[in-house]
This record gives sequence, C-alpha cells and structure tokens, in this order.
Amino acid sequence: MSRTSDIDILVSEVGPRDGLQSVDRTMPTNVKTKWIDALAGAGLREIEVGSFVSPKRLPQMADTGDVVRHAITIDNLNVLALVPNLRGAEAAVSAGTHALTMPVSASRMHSQANIGKTPEEAVAEVSKVDALRRNSAGQAVTLEVGVSTAFGCTMEGPVSEDWVLRLAVSCAEAGADSVGLSDTTGYGNPAQVKRLFTRLHAELGEKAGGAHLHNTRGQGLANVVAALDAGVTTFDSSLGGLGGCPYAPGASGNIVTEDLVYLLESMGLRTGIDIEALIAARPIILEGLPGEAIYGSVPDAGLQLGFVYAGQEVTA
Repeated sequence: MSRTSDIDILVSEVGPRDGLQSVDRTMPTNVKTKWIDALAGAGLREIEVGSFVSPKRLPQMADTGDVVRHAITIDNLNVLALVPNLRGAEAAVSAGTHALTMPVSASRMHSQANIGKTPEEAVAEVSKVDALRRNSAGQAVTLEVGVSTAFGCTMEGPVSEDWVLRLAVSCAEAGADSVGLSDTTGYGNPAQVKRLFTRLHAELGEKAGGAHLHNTRGQGLANVVAALDAGVTTFDSSLGGLGGCPYAPGASGNIVTEDLVYLLESMGLRTGIDIEALIAARPIILEGLPGEAIYGSVPDAGLQLGFVYAGQEVTA
C-alpha cells in the first residue's frame, strides 16, 4: 500500500466497499460519491471505493466503475477496488483504478463461498492479474493481496499459522506488491495478531502488507496495538464500523475509522486525518441507508477536553 512521508500510519478506508457489501440495500451512486468526497476532505489518503464483482452476487457494487471514475478525480487520493478474478481486474483497470486488492482466503470453505475457488486457484488468479496490470499501457497499477480468514474461520474454526504464511509467500511470488492479513471473522486476539504479523514481516520483508481487522468480538483496537508492535503501518477501517463479509457467517463489524484515528493520534502517531470531519461525515451514511446501524465510541463520547493531534504543539 502507498505511504506518505508526512504521516506515520496509513489509514485505508474500506467503508464504501466492505461496509456496503454486507448491507441488503443499495446506496445511491450520488451518495457514495458524496461520502467519498467527505472522507477525502477529512484527510483520508486511501479509499477502497468498491468491488468489481458480478452484480448478481452483490448488486450494491454494480456502479463501482462510475464510483471509481469519480474518485480518481480527487487530488492526492489513492483509489482502491477489490477484484476477485481476472475479469474484475480488467474492469477495474479500464475504469482507472490506482490499486487492485485481491482476497485469497486461508480457509478452503470460505474461499469457495467467497470467490468460488480453492486457495491454490486464487493464487493462480493473482498471477494472471499481475500479468494484466503489468501490461496496462501507460498506467501504473498496484496489486495488493489480503489473506482472508488469517486468524480463524466461522465455517472451519482455527486456521494453521504455518499455512497462512505459506499462502502469503505464494501470493508474493505470484506477483503481489504487498500481502497483508485479514481478520475476516473477528477471531484474532492480540497475542495471535502480534505473532502472525511478526512472522509475516520476517517472511516477506518490504512486501508485508497491512492489517484488516474486525471488531466482531470487541478486540479490534487491542489487535491494532498488537499489530503496531509487530511493525504494521497500514490499517483498514470503516466509517461508523459499517460492514463485514456476507460469505462468512457472523463476520460483522470492521473497526471504526473514527476510533482508530483517535487511538493512533492519541498515541502520537500521525495519520493526517481530522477526527471531527470524520464524525461530520457519518450522516451521509444514513442519508444513503436510512436507519442503518453505525457505531463508534469517539463519536458518541466526543473528543476529550484538550485533545491534541500527534505532531501538534501543546499551547498553554
């Protein structure tokens, strides 16, 4: 994932993709673009704006091409889109997407439910997508892989850490620029998260990617701190905690972007994001999805009196 020199941690917003894919209703395109504009205005530098999947499977994502074409006009924004296969990657590249994200599940049952392929077949698809984006004339496209269900699966239970790492290495060898780990089902705990990301960095070095964490069982931010200790510098999150995987039973609850940014900034880690602007963007979700449940401790409680962003001077 991209990094910017004047921040310490890159927060990658996945609400417009992961957040909306698990919602039964479809957010209107004009509200999606309004939401993305507000996120970028709050200082988000990377947003996963949708996924190029069959609209029969996820009708919420049918307008992703239009959303991408809008998002790439925003200055200083890295525009990501999820692609499950070569066909999706072709559409994403055609729309002008800056970076492709591909899920490769460590759980065989989840892999079949999510993309209709075995993990090995998914790795082979990574190789095909790598060849496609390298042949995109005049267009630099980044390829990122997230190893899904890396910390456990609601359909299979525990997943071997050795297998997760072998799969990550295979994805890197297939051409991925970076390979991160996803707690798709919210099974991870801090000790496990720190251990597995430490091993990932040892195996992949600079190709070790970010953390996609869920707060399904209330351990999301604790797992963020554990991942920080393991050297992770990129974290996915969703405004209002919207989202989850529709193909993993019980996999609800991305970590809340507002709470994540507050945690990082209060620890002295610069994100470049305005928390109050994030909170001000929350009503846009409800404009597009009236009555939808959204979450967040910081939006409910407010910033603490005298809160100072990382890198700012404290004045008397």
